[in-house]
Amino acid sequence: MIAFGSCIVDPAAYIRYARPGIQAAAEPGATVFAFEAVGTICRSNNLLLDAAAARDDLEALVLVDEHVELADPGLCAALREAFADPEVAVVGAMGASGVRSIAWWEGRISRGPVRQRHHDHGGGEVTAHGWAPIEAPPATVDTVDGRLMALSPWAVRTLRFDEELSLGFGHDLDFCLRVREAGRRVVTAPIAAVLHHTLELVPDRDLWVEGHIRFAEKWDGRMPGDAPTEDWKARARRAEAERDAARTLGYSSTSTVDARLAPLERELDALTTSPSWRITRPLRALNRRLKQR
Repeated sequence: MIAFGSCIVDPAAYIRYARPGIQAAAEPGATVFAFEAVGTICRSNNLLLDAAAARDDLEALVLVDEHVELADPGLCAALREAFADPEVAVVGAMGASGVRSIAWWEGRISRGPVRQRHHDHGGGEVTAHGWAPIEAPPATVDTVDGRLMALSPWAVRTLRFDEELSLGFGHDLDFCLRVREAGRRVVTAPIAAVLHHTLELVPDRDLWVEGHIRFAEKWDGRMPGDAPTEDWKARARRAEAERDAARTLGYSSTSTVDARLAPLERELDALTTSPSWRITRPLRALNRRLKQR
């Protein structure tokens, strides 16, 4: 049995986005754990894992953020295919390899058909992480995005999210790194989903910087590819966090520009293909020649 779990902060968002997608993707008789959030996201996720671990028939637990809409009727089949490899412990719709910090999108991104719908600048839809080259799944990655991640029975019963990361930032990367330390694999799968989020990757920059520092302190020298490091340098880590925050704001700006251009391009296309535009084309050409003279 493939179970689903959501920790709910905003019940309206869960009812509008997550619940319909789960109902469409879940198989008959599947268990759905929909719990009210308790404390941090790590604490809430751990309660979901505790509940799912008690199920003897568990094949996988899919953690779904309340703002994520599953759009893949073949989700369960895709997860069974991924988990057919007993070494796979985590499967996600999007993730990255070559990750150096909680800004995992700075790495080599692997993503399935994931779209992002937003209400910025009148609303619209963009491709998730459309600014970067994308590797098609399946792919082995360092981490997956915690807004949509599936855990194997081994992961559900063996590991827990680190509640010391109280700000929540990097909780998914931390979990995936511990999975890989245990010798298991983290992979992406071609899972379709819609993210109902603002275009800003980092809504609260100051909190994100603090979360970045706490994560870096925990994993200093132990990230994939890290060389042995000297004693902790707080200013260097803060500078690294500031750099990644600035880059992330740049990515958000790119998405914002795309969102602003889309309706203008549609309006221009409608205008230039209208009958009146075609009828007046000779007049515009004559006006240009008169101006040139």
